[in-house]
Amino acid sequence: MRIRPISPDLLVDELASRLADAASRAATDAASRAATGAAGAARLRVAVDGAPAAGADDLAAALVDPLRARGRPVLHVRATDFLRPASLRFELGRTNPDSFYENWVDEAGLRREVLDPAGPGGTGRLLPSLWDADADRASRARYVQLPPGGVVLVSGPLLLGGGLPFDVTVHLQLSPAALRRRTDPAQEWALPAFDRYAEEVVPASFADVVVRADDPRHPALVEADGDA
Repeated sequence: MRIRPISPDLLVDELASRLADAASRAATDAASRAATGAAGAARLRVAVDGAPAAGADDLAAALVDPLRARGRPVLHVRATDFLRPASLRFELGRTNPDSFYENWVDEAGLRREVLDPAGPGGTGRLLPSLWDADADRASRARYVQLPPGGVVLVSGPLLLGGGLPFDVTVHLQLSPAALRRRTDPAQEWALPAFDRYAEEVVPASFADVVVRADDPRHPALVEADGDA
């Protein structure tokens, strides 16, 4: 394993190129499978996973325009727009880290409205948001059609290890010290959930792309020896 420092702009550019290439391969494979009567994944489902302090939403948003410039239709979906209703999230209190870890994101809704329609044999008809957590009601968003060859970027915390069907996974890794230093004091109650995630899921051990993000000005890619 080696750690390759990279600038934020070059990180976005390199990730966009990798994802565009992967989307192209997915579309080609889907066409080949369709010719034999099998369902193929014509769209690329990407997780951009990381604690709020790591900036997963910001990285996913920064990838949208470069992917479009490479000819790839893109939809960015935030996990925070697929939270469960307050009555379910706060059943054990508003600052319960175990509830945050296990129950806040409506994974069934995310799968039903985004990941399955973007997957093999899916219609490509995706819902950008399901729940308005501030108003605590349905977001009333309209469905969006993501064409074959497109990329859906799903960003947020705690996305990996739960069986959600992603084709490419990007994990923004923070050291324990950086996580605590960069977490908003009002959100420190959630830190045990991220500790549990790191210990139980160990996302950095299997994510397709791992980015060390202790300093947002100086990220670094974690690469296996021999990676280009």
